[in-house]
Amino acid sequence: MTNIAVIGLGHMGGPMAANLVLAGHEVTGFDLVPAALEAAHARGVRAAVSAQEAVIGAEVVLTVLQTGSSVLALYAAGILEAAPPNSLFIESSTISVEDAQAAHALVLAAGHRGIDAPVSGGVVGAEAATLAFMVGGSDEDFAAALPVLEAMGQRIVHCGGSGLGQAAKVCNNLILGASMIAVSEAFVLGEQLGLSHEALFDVASNASGQCWSLTANCPVPGPVPGSPANHHYAPGFSTALMAKDLGLAEAALDHVGVDAQVGRLASALYRAFTDGSGDGLDFSAIILDVRARSEERGAAPGDN
Repeated sequence: MTNIAVIGLGHMGGPMAANLVLAGHEVTGFDLVPAALEAAHARGVRAAVSAQEAVIGAEVVLTVLQTGSSVLALYAAGILEAAPPNSLFIESSTISVEDAQAAHALVLAAGHRGIDAPVSGGVVGAEAATLAFMVGGSDEDFAAALPVLEAMGQRIVHCGGSGLGQAAKVCNNLILGASMIAVSEAFVLGEQLGLSHEALFDVASNASGQCWSLTANCPVPGPVPGSPANHHYAPGFSTALMAKDLGLAEAALDHVGVDAQVGRLASALYRAFTDGSGDGLDFSAIILDVRARSEERGAAPGDN
């Protein structure tokens, strides 16, 4: 049994903390949202009144926040000093490579160990403990974190040194965002050509168009019963988070000078959709935006 503090108990952090409890660990959590803290407490997580209290006595500190600035502010607010010396900090937020490396430097300066370990798999993966972790850090810290990560995920990949877990996540979500738009455009095209959703799914899911955006998170209701499209696009991974992650990818593209036109267009489309009618929906709801823009160009609404 390991004493673990989890800071950030939202859609991802809450289920992750609950799975650590199920694995036999002693878990203390904190979240600024009272409802999130109460929900985690109902699943066996001891509720702390502050992040600083949560890390007292913790051997491992897991942070699952939304932005790099939130992570750096949390680290500057006293949890590094409140945690026991040589604690292992696991940073599972999706943030920029630069912010991850800055956070890692703060952790080391305070006498701790640390890795960046962003996740893929969404809320479904967090609930089922089937997440994929992309880890950046030393071989020794990766080995120390592995038993904890294995309680929350099925695939854990050591990507290299500090920040490279975040680099892998940025690249992965660039693929994810662009592929969801492509899948959505294909379904809208199929609608206009008279092709049923099921027929297109049966073909593409067993042909060269097969991808996760199609077979696991299909943007139309029917073919994949568990996809958000069957639940009014209730977010597993929201449009706002996709827009944020594609913004991180775009910043990384600018930093290293990669001419990635598809990725930049995907970022612009998700940003516009989130700022408009897509806020609060799953990122697969981008198909609604494709339909709306198509109708503006004169295409008849699909009836599939």
